[in-house]
Amino acid sequence: MTQRFFLAMILGLLPGVLWAHASEQGFVLLLPTDVYTSAGVATVAATVVLLAVLPAWVAARLFGPVAVLPWPGLPLRHVTSLLSTILLAFLVWRGLTGGHDPLVNPLPLFVWTVFWVGMVSAQGLLGNHWRWTNPWTGLVTLLAWITGSRAPMRYPRALGHAPGVVIFLCFAGFLLADPAPADPDRLALAVGGYWYLTLLGMTLFGPRWMLRAEAVTILMRAYGRMGLLGRARGRLSLGLWGWQILARPRPGIGLAVFILLMLGSGSFDGVNETFWWLGVLGINPLEFPGRSAVIVPNLVGLVAANAALITAFAACLWLGERIAGTRRPLREVFCLYAPTILPIALGYHVAHYLTSFMVDGQYVIKALTDPMGQGADLLNLGTFYVTTGFFNTPGTVKMIYLAQAGAVVFGHVVAILLAHALAVRGHGNSWRAMLGQAPLALFMIAYTFFGLWLLASPRGI
Repeated sequence: MTQRFFLAMILGLLPGVLWAHASEQGFVLLLPTDVYTSAGVATVAATVVLLAVLPAWVAARLFGPVAVLPWPGLPLRHVTSLLSTILLAFLVWRGLTGGHDPLVNPLPLFVWTVFWVGMVSAQGLLGNHWRWTNPWTGLVTLLAWITGSRAPMRYPRALGHAPGVVIFLCFAGFLLADPAPADPDRLALAVGGYWYLTLLGMTLFGPRWMLRAEAVTILMRAYGRMGLLGRARGRLSLGLWGWQILARPRPGIGLAVFILLMLGSGSFDGVNETFWWLGVLGINPLEFPGRSAVIVPNLVGLVAANAALITAFAACLWLGERIAGTRRPLREVFCLYAPTILPIALGYHVAHYLTSFMVDGQYVIKALTDPMGQGADLLNLGTFYVTTGFFNTPGTVKMIYLAQAGAVVFGHVVAILLAHALAVRGHGNSWRAMLGQAPLALFMIAYTFFGLWLLASPRGI
């Protein structure tokens, strides 16, 4: 394959400047696509084969946590939450009153770069920082303390996670289909309105609203199961990514569906930018008419992609139960194995946004040194230029793609290990576990190929 790469540039020029959610870069791989895709798929397949011949306890033992320190009991989370609230209020104000360039205004930079790429990735890679950075819990606690009042209504148990699922799909739709999701005015109204509605929900229904209906918290708590650091037996513990999934009870059906949506929506976030998708829509990628022209197709595609993923995942589990001869209820196994999807979702999230973070992160630094846009230099950086030079050097581009491919492959390997550990726990012996896990393992191998193909696909928007 010709060794070329390119950067996907300006998105959606309308009256004023309307940008998409991140200045994402697309490349044609320097490495031969078939070679690196085959290597990645072979790595995941080899993991499956090794688990078939190794003792049954190996996978579970890999996820055993190691106690590091006594769990810090500092009661600071409400203080840091209040600081997050103040920061968010400032950012919304700047979104409404600042400039309209989303690479200068701090609100779009914070929402799409600091939060959606940086904080979400850190939640899954390191541990549950959302306990301290959540912008609602501190204020709700303070208001309850001042007024002495309690939530007047009880959250309907029958709703489960349904409101959170709906809100997350709305968020994904805004991210993928809105003509200008990074326009500061528009984003300020969306973020400010959502923050207020969540505060209202917590005031009326108490903390359960946040745990069942607030999509950001549900997502962050789900990724919190992936972190290296967590709490075990009252101590701060360290383990392989995903160890907390094995240490916690299986989620309910609502949360299980939510986890599948995290992967499906993230995957379609990549698909909807490819030449292939534009070809399906009959659009010449070199004459892209703008995001307004693909709103409906992208929303339909988002729903269809998630429905297809959930159906395929459920079918693999159903078939595995029949092959193993256990025939547990589909709902039970769906909830049991859904968290094993989290490493795949996280791996693709990191890979997909790595290049945009490398560029937009520099704009974040510029915003930090001059948050009011008045020429200040609070960080004493002097003259600071945003560079994309690392995309012009074959060595660095190769490292970037190896990092992206590595994140996808490693996420699938961890998912295979988690699924095997759960299968051994549920079936009692390694052979039956391998039989029951076989369709799911094939699904994960196929998804590895899909994820690597997606990274290699040229982008048209």
